[in-house]
Amino acid sequence: MGQTTAEFLLERLHENGVRRIYGYPGDGINAIVGALETFSDRIEFVQTRHEEMAAFMACAHAKWTGEVGVCLATSGPGAIHLLNGLYDAKLDHQPVLAIVGQQARAALGGSYQQEVDLQSLFKDVAHEYCELATDAAQIRHLVDRGHRIALDQRSVTCLIIPNDLGEEPAVPEPPRKHGTVHSSPGYAAPRIVPEDADLQRAAEILNAGERVAILVGQGARGAHEELMQIADKLAAGVAKALLGRTVLDDDLPYVTGSIGLLGTKPSWTLMDECDTLLMVGSSFPYSEFLPEPGQARGVQIDRDGRMLNIRYPMELGLVGDAKATLEKLIPLVRHKTDRDWRSELESEVADWWRVVEDRALQDADPINPQRLFWELNKYLPDDAILSADSGTSADWFARTLKLKPSHLASLSGNLATMGPGVPYAIAAKFAHPNRPAIALVGDGAMQMNGMAELITAAKYYERWTDPRLIVLVLNNSDLNQVTWEQRAMEGDPKNVATQGIPDVRYADFAKLIGLGGVRVETPDRIEAAWDEAFSTDRPFVIDAVVDPEVPPLPPHITLEQAKMFISALRGGDPNARAMISQSFKQKMLEFVRGR
Repeated sequence: MGQTTAEFLLERLHENGVRRIYGYPGDGINAIVGALETFSDRIEFVQTRHEEMAAFMACAHAKWTGEVGVCLATSGPGAIHLLNGLYDAKLDHQPVLAIVGQQARAALGGSYQQEVDLQSLFKDVAHEYCELATDAAQIRHLVDRGHRIALDQRSVTCLIIPNDLGEEPAVPEPPRKHGTVHSSPGYAAPRIVPEDADLQRAAEILNAGERVAILVGQGARGAHEELMQIADKLAAGVAKALLGRTVLDDDLPYVTGSIGLLGTKPSWTLMDECDTLLMVGSSFPYSEFLPEPGQARGVQIDRDGRMLNIRYPMELGLVGDAKATLEKLIPLVRHKTDRDWRSELESEVADWWRVVEDRALQDADPINPQRLFWELNKYLPDDAILSADSGTSADWFARTLKLKPSHLASLSGNLATMGPGVPYAIAAKFAHPNRPAIALVGDGAMQMNGMAELITAAKYYERWTDPRLIVLVLNNSDLNQVTWEQRAMEGDPKNVATQGIPDVRYADFAKLIGLGGVRVETPDRIEAAWDEAFSTDRPFVIDAVVDPEVPPLPPHITLEQAKMFISALRGGDPNARAMISQSFKQKMLEFVRGR
């Protein structure tokens, strides 16, 4: 028997460089599932617990490698399950190819079981390329284009393969006649730089500034040497958007840290006082944390012209790769001799790190969650890969950890969905099996899907060169980020009916399925727990019982936020006394030190 269309589909994916597919089987993709066995020596299939997790892992694979992440799901319900993870990839501009099954072509339009209009379903998330295959001769160009467009547009693409088509004989070489397409695989990324005249204009704007702020995002990764050079010449401070946490070393004295609600006081000062803003590889969306319009002249660098000049009224937007554009721009920028403002920023940064440490070491009932992150800094290998989930774990990830370009770190930046922390870390182990991975998650996300995905880790970890996958669970029996948002943004007290969640013994569950784990209930056990986790021979869960009343304080508290906070107290918040105590202690440390 000759090659089937499903087998040719996998062969063509392999020719395009695909070596791994994350997914879950179902009868709508039976032909592809059968072909995966034939190709098991060339393409690894990773069986997740749920299709959404497959899409999260494909997104993370793209983030950790720069390659196209590929996920596979059956028709109907399986395809629907992919959507949240695919939107995570779309909003964070990651190349992901989704392959989904469909009912037999003859049944389409007949209200058949599990028949869903998948082209309509996926037309937003995969708007760059979403195609239904109806003929075996299409497969060659559908795969080539789906893979190439995902890379070129840094977006999600989708191929819909009816199951009966997958069983048909393959057509590797379409006939040479009118109406056929003859494609080839491969993609070579361009080096994009602006015109010389525009670079000169950018330099003139930057040279005229006396207080220059730089904001970097994930698009600036790999340009750390150039960023350090231009920051030095401009006497600038550098803030980092959440997806750009590893762009520059947090130990650099002029790096002010994260920006935004999860940001730092020095980053607030940087944006509040600057007269010039250089934004590189970031689409940071919150205008209230950027300079007021008219306060600063602006230059933005981004490889996607669609993202230029939409976050701040920039004077000049440059389409270009961060590294290549900065290389051209640096010689045009003059070395600023007045370093007074930069020195003030560096002093505030140094003070801020002392505040972070003092906050982390404050007593809480029973454990201050910040302390777990602060102590992790002592154990974090230079090649570690970190993922954080949405929630207060993202707050401490943003402010407390000291990261550098040798690390990889990410989270759901723009969708800000719950649930990707553990699947991101698992994808890290498949993409880089010789590097340790750490997932930093809340108990809400852990109950949502993290516990199930520990089963995936248990299934596969013996394949990994370095088996260390560490999951830190902040166990406070509360959907804590939402609780604090309700208090600060709505003035509502904590609603136990919506916010309280069961206390689960996560480390015991890990042990039950053959992994390692420890429950930490007192702060004196934190260092021992990290030491054990990094010394183990298998994935490990730290179940840390933390105080839900330690506030994830924003870098600048507005009058409106203060009014809402008081309203929540007056409304009878069940934890009012502890909330007042912890908020006072944490905020007072800022007044004792710094500006």
